[in-house]
Amino acid sequence: MRAGDGLILVLSASILALTVMDIATGGSVAAWAGANLAASAQALGGVLGVLGRLGWPLLLIPLLAALAGRFMTLPTALTGGLRRAIAIIDAISSSIGGAARWFALGLVIATATVVVQRYVFGYASTKLAESVIYMHAFLFLFASASTLLSDGHVRVDIFYSKMGARGKAWVDLLGTYLALIPMNLLILWASTGYMNSTWRILERSREADGLPLVFALKTAIPLFAVLMIAQGISMAARAALTIAGEKAPPTPANASAGEL
Repeated sequence: MRAGDGLILVLSASILALTVMDIATGGSVAAWAGANLAASAQALGGVLGVLGRLGWPLLLIPLLAALAGRFMTLPTALTGGLRRAIAIIDAISSSIGGAARWFALGLVIATATVVVQRYVFGYASTKLAESVIYMHAFLFLFASASTLLSDGHVRVDIFYSKMGARGKAWVDLLGTYLALIPMNLLILWASTGYMNSTWRILERSREADGLPLVFALKTAIPLFAVLMIAQGISMAARAALTIAGEKAPPTPANASAGEL
């Protein structure tokens, strides 16, 4: 079983169980969601916002560790903490990216079905057509962090490949703090109000027979930013350990499971 397969199985089983429960109870699950989901999401969002505002200084730990490591031996507790953080973040990115790769298969099947329905049977399903948009978005947004982990993003490389380990570490560290994290913080900030408004009304498709999950689709944008920031911290922590003369953990062997 590859990274993310367990996650996709759990999610599929949960959706199936909720669907069966909703049918068995005459729609009570859907009624509860309609009445309480928006308020619950708003409360959870408020808690996460507070945690984010309180915890943002933690993002600077790898940078400070790299600077300190140039002049002193880093404490064992700090290097151990960086390694544990790397392991946790990499595992999360690999699992989510591995689960997201299944959207590629779903995308192919759904697109082929839409074409056959429309041009062979003269029938069009709005829900199926919209599911193509959803899967396309989820595939790229949720697999981006694992692709970064496996160094699968486009890199304009002129000098990087010729640098030594510490030179590459400095480039990764500075790139993370000067480009990756600021850009994704901007995305996160810009999409927060966007997401709040869509959850407040549990936005659904403009088409009467479309998917009622536009709020979930829009939520993928800030989640993408969070995953990229987290993976950037993992990259910065690896760079900090290398700069400090410590051995950085290797990239997981299954990191490419979610690569696009």
